[in-house]
Amino acid sequence: MRRKKNKSKIKQNEGSPTQERVEENKYPCEINQSQNNANKNVINKAADDKDGASLNGGKQKKMFRINFEIDILSVSLFICGLVTRMYKLEEPRNIVFDELHYGKYISLYMKNTFFFDSHPPLGKQLVASVAYLAGFDGQFKFDKIGSPYNDSVPLIALRFIPAFFGSLIIPTTYHLMLEIGLSQWTSLLAALLFLFDNALLTQSRFILMESILLFFSLFGILCFLKFQKQSQKPYGFFWFFWLILGSSSLTCALSVKYVGFYSCCLGAAMLTVHFWKLLATNLSDAQLFLRFCMQSIISIGIAVAVYVSIFYVHLNALYKAGPHDSIMTSAFQASLEGGLASITKGQPLLVAHGSQITLRHSHGRTCWLHSHNAVYPIRYPDKRGSSHQQQVTCYSFKDVNNWWIVKRPDKNDLVVEQPVDAIKHGDIVQLVHGITSRALNTHDVAAPMSPQCQEVSCYIDYNISMPAQNLWRVEIINREQNGDVWHTIQSLVRFIHVDSNTALKFTGRQLPDWGFYQHEIAADRVINQDDTVWNVEEHRYTKSADQKERERDLVTAEMIPTSATKLTFWEKFFELHYKMLFVNADSVQSHMYSSDPLEWPLMSRGIAYWVSSSSNAQIHLLGNIVIWYSATFGLLLYSVLLVFYLLRRRRLCYDLDEKNWNQFKLVGQVFLTGYLFHYLPYFFIERTLFLHHYIPAFVFKTLLLAALMEHVYVILSDVFKLRLVSSVINYGMTDLKTSTIINLRWKDTWDFIIHKNRN
Repeated sequence: MRRKKNKSKIKQNEGSPTQERVEENKYPCEINQSQNNANKNVINKAADDKDGASLNGGKQKKMFRINFEIDILSVSLFICGLVTRMYKLEEPRNIVFDELHYGKYISLYMKNTFFFDSHPPLGKQLVASVAYLAGFDGQFKFDKIGSPYNDSVPLIALRFIPAFFGSLIIPTTYHLMLEIGLSQWTSLLAALLFLFDNALLTQSRFILMESILLFFSLFGILCFLKFQKQSQKPYGFFWFFWLILGSSSLTCALSVKYVGFYSCCLGAAMLTVHFWKLLATNLSDAQLFLRFCMQSIISIGIAVAVYVSIFYVHLNALYKAGPHDSIMTSAFQASLEGGLASITKGQPLLVAHGSQITLRHSHGRTCWLHSHNAVYPIRYPDKRGSSHQQQVTCYSFKDVNNWWIVKRPDKNDLVVEQPVDAIKHGDIVQLVHGITSRALNTHDVAAPMSPQCQEVSCYIDYNISMPAQNLWRVEIINREQNGDVWHTIQSLVRFIHVDSNTALKFTGRQLPDWGFYQHEIAADRVINQDDTVWNVEEHRYTKSADQKERERDLVTAEMIPTSATKLTFWEKFFELHYKMLFVNADSVQSHMYSSDPLEWPLMSRGIAYWVSSSSNAQIHLLGNIVIWYSATFGLLLYSVLLVFYLLRRRRLCYDLDEKNWNQFKLVGQVFLTGYLFHYLPYFFIERTLFLHHYIPAFVFKTLLLAALMEHVYVILSDVFKLRLVSSVINYGMTDLKTSTIINLRWKDTWDFIIHKNRN
């Protein structure tokens, strides 16, 4: 009897209109979840019945069932993406556009050779992994765009990862649109727009990073949308799963290119808005605080762990010195196998009276403190006078004139004694130029290119009233890690002029022809800045008191390698990021295919990627003009509608019902915000820009277009249905619902008759 009652209740619920309306309003994934729950209930009930039978002497039989769902549209879109992206992937068999740069990085990965790139390494690591499995040896020279690949290059393997991720973008877009609440047809439309866009196709077929970046960005947003739907079941498996997966994916986008930071900002904004809405629920303060802490700790913790892990692999894989390591500090270079390490490994550790050293600018441009016999001109072009003393510059190449001798003021013999007279923090020294034997000097004369600073020179005694001011105080700024004694390579030092309390500084300004186009050195009153930090790179002890013999020793100096300098992972990690973020910023340069952000929405300029040397066959980055122009128009239309709706609602005129209004707001919060995050920053970036920088913004703009088309369709459909229904009042043969009659009242003076007991 109990089982019959249960069945009757189920039948009653299935037949109720309320239940039907609820099911109609559910998303497809929610309906499937309900069906799955129902299936689980049936399975559990059957198992319970069989357990009862076994207690009564029957045989126990366990049931186990796994349900799989395959979205045919999603699979079809992925296959279409693969076909279009993989089609003749090996053509052209020439270096195309930025394959020149990324190909070099992959080659250096194959040889474990350190390289420097201003973007994180994840995308290059993925390509390098497949290249390694394909047997690429990294010996091919990526010398110039258009050069043919030889047979040793597994080109399909090198281009496979960008093409594969470019194919994944298509079904990911489809599921993203479904998850945000749009119809299946709209989701399909958005995926097809990406499938048939020429710019996305081009970026996916070569060794470029944009397709990898876009996939991780879109998939991360998709995961966060799924996470938001788990708010009713916090701390469950899927609550943690989608939060962790979303944070990981967006961090991977950041780890491909730093433009992924804008996608991370969008994800953070989504989580913030979601939590803000929770404040209006009946959750207690303790529950809200716990939810906030859990979300913050997990999302930030996962992001940090993923990001650091990627660089851990990067720095451990690249342990050999290479052509790019000169931009790093001496300590970093000396920790690599070969290169500078072969010069510095066997040199003395303690800097002492009589030490022969080269002083390297520790941050920014790679250059060494330098002097030569030439003097400053008597007058500069602006009619300012100089000291006419020996020039001191910063030179970007190794040279015998980079050597200096550390001397205590009260000692004349430069031979290093035993035990060595080590220099410590706060000691006063003189720096004597090794070849000319003149001491480093500064005085109250304006520097040639930076008149707000003092000129730095090597003192020449002209028997005039300009005495030498060549005393400098050594300040070791990282003595907490390496102690008060001045060490080779490891110690970061500032030289403070005793008389004027100014610091020896690399200004970054280039001298004219009289300074051989080397860089200016000055003394600045602003002491605490990166450009006043130096370190000893090459070091040897003076062994002879004879100046001529010292010069011969400096010219023929050669170090014998012994043991490597060691840096921790964190020291390398933070130094590399300093260089990536602050040192290697691209300058604004003219380029025939560069473009301005204002030109991007209407695709005024493309980019020539490759042209055949024997015909007019070529690859040119241009988007599908119908899609690009339609998306730009859709962006403007959505903005106009948003302002219109907001103004109308301010006057208590609600043109949209709550469901359509919330849907309209949601697509704006995600897609319009995503577009602005990825577009507006380029107006404030001073570097050479190209059309491909606009592609992430274009993606969000296109998603907004598809969502807007559904919105317009729904509004027009409602108007059409309303007008169609209004004709039935002419015939009087249709039973109308109360809500339908109310919607027909366009004017308050229209008095329709409504039966209260009719729905």
